[in-house]
Amino acid sequence: MPRLFVDQLTVIDCSILDPDRGLIGASWSVDIELQGELDNQSMVFDFAKVKRTIKQVIDQEVDHKLLVPINYTDLDITGGDQISILFSDQRQQQIAHQSPASAVCQIPAERVDKASVIEFLRAAILPSLPSNVLGLTIELHEEQALGHYYRYSHGLKKHDGNCQRIAHGHRSQIQIWQDGTRNSGLERSFAAKWTDIYIGTLEDIADQSPDRIRFAYTTEQGYFSLELPTHRVHLMSADTTVECIAEHLLELVGNQLDAEPSANQSTEPLIRVKAFEGIGKGAIASS
Repeated sequence: MPRLFVDQLTVIDCSILDPDRGLIGASWSVDIELQGELDNQSMVFDFAKVKRTIKQVIDQEVDHKLLVPINYTDLDITGGDQISILFSDQRQQQIAHQSPASAVCQIPAERVDKASVIEFLRAAILPSLPSNVLGLTIELHEEQALGHYYRYSHGLKKHDGNCQRIAHGHRSQIQIWQDGTRNSGLERSFAAKWTDIYIGTLEDIADQSPDRIRFAYTTEQGYFSLELPTHRVHLMSADTTVECIAEHLLELVGNQLDAEPSANQSTEPLIRVKAFEGIGKGAIASS
């Protein structure tokens, strides 16, 4: 039976409510394979239609959304068009989320992982394929980072698209050069500090206590709110676009180097930060 493949069809950037780790960011590159009979064009499926049809379903169902394992025991979901979620991970760290239902993807599993997302996407995509397509294989791949990476979630209320959703995320590399040489120690340090972090904007804080912090805003898509433990949050005075994150990291790296001066450092170091937003894209900041 003929088989058609498209590697790196699209990238899924999303956040996940994980039983072990709470709110985490994820980025997956998507490969697909179609099995079927040839149609009247002697094709299994026209490549242009593959990219348009299947990518559209993936983007609508999971990209830039919060993926929620609805069979997980310590989870409560209520509402219709406006949805409220109360989630406690296995460390009893509680996360409360409110948003339009379109910002959430409910995965029928106890845990959101590659296997459960693939099963969900197969069920969503197959009805949109022509009758001669008899099988669909989906593979999700994390980027093979050449160095260190962190997972973060955020929301961009000023964005004119789906980035305004308050809990979407990325798995992102970080690359730092000092005087023209990659500094793996600094990369490791900042990746460790930002493991499974929520990066929030100061002006979006609605309530705050020593232990909890809540962000909230209203956009053209609706009302968004996210409350989580304070120690899981890193605050920025600027918006959390990748451009601002790169500039913020540059400042943090400079401050750390100033606090730990090298014995032979007589001039200010030249610093270059390459901050990724998921796979294959991001921003650069340099001193």
